[in-house]
Amino acid sequence: MKKTKFSGCTVLIYIILSFWALTTIYPIVWIIQNSFKAKDQILADSFSLPLGNVFTLSNYKTAFERLDIFSAYRNSIVISTTVAAVVILLAGFAAFALVRYYFKGKGALQSLIIAGMMFPVFSTIIPVFRMLNSWGMVNTENLWLSLLSVALPQIAGNLSFAIVVLSGYIKSLPIELEEAAYLEGCNAVQIFFKVIMPLAKPSFATVAIFSFLWSYNDLFTQMFLLRLPEQRAITRLLNELTSMEGTNYGLMAAAVALVVIPVIVVYIILQKHIIKGMTAGAVKG
Repeated sequence: MKKTKFSGCTVLIYIILSFWALTTIYPIVWIIQNSFKAKDQILADSFSLPLGNVFTLSNYKTAFERLDIFSAYRNSIVISTTVAAVVILLAGFAAFALVRYYFKGKGALQSLIIAGMMFPVFSTIIPVFRMLNSWGMVNTENLWLSLLSVALPQIAGNLSFAIVVLSGYIKSLPIELEEAAYLEGCNAVQIFFKVIMPLAKPSFATVAIFSFLWSYNDLFTQMFLLRLPEQRAITRLLNELTSMEGTNYGLMAAAVALVVIPVIVVYIILQKHIIKGMTAGAVKG
């Protein structure tokens, strides 16, 4: 059994990373513990644990009584799942074509994809809103059309990142496998689904997870496009609650916890896929 030796530099790095982790984790813990305390208890001592008579579920009870939380979760899942699925498909085809095929304008197209990562959603929301409005997708009573109006700009916003990640992974795959499939009679689409996707599963998982989480947390787009109460996703709905109850810190903490906890659970369960997909293919190609 080998003994692991730690140098002074390694110890220092671990201390810095541990401190960084604490500064990131503690605000989440602080929010969750205060979500189980009444407003006056938070004002008196926001750092104490919710034990004994201090513990209360009234904040969560109020949130569920005033708002249709489950419908909001449904809307968020529909939007985010649609975004993740479409991004995987479109970005996968684009990355496969850019890596394995040569055509005029390929270099310019790759530059445009990289440039697409430089523009924030704030800079494009007005023309996007006008375009969706001209299609009749804004301020409509049709639930599914409204949810689609949010999903479309989120799909476009995630494509550049997804193509870059998938391209790096596909480059590391041996082309001989694709050539063998071609000799067996597979066309490009069959090669993509039967060879590329199974081999690049970690990278596709990473793209799907990030696309899902970014869509789930995208309050800005939802603020513009989801106007009716029954159409609002979870982040939009709970933002309305905290706006109405701006001084009720316990209720605000409960609202934040309802948004953040599902994301944390998803990340903890799938963190291995995220790390593997981001690092695989980084050396080759």
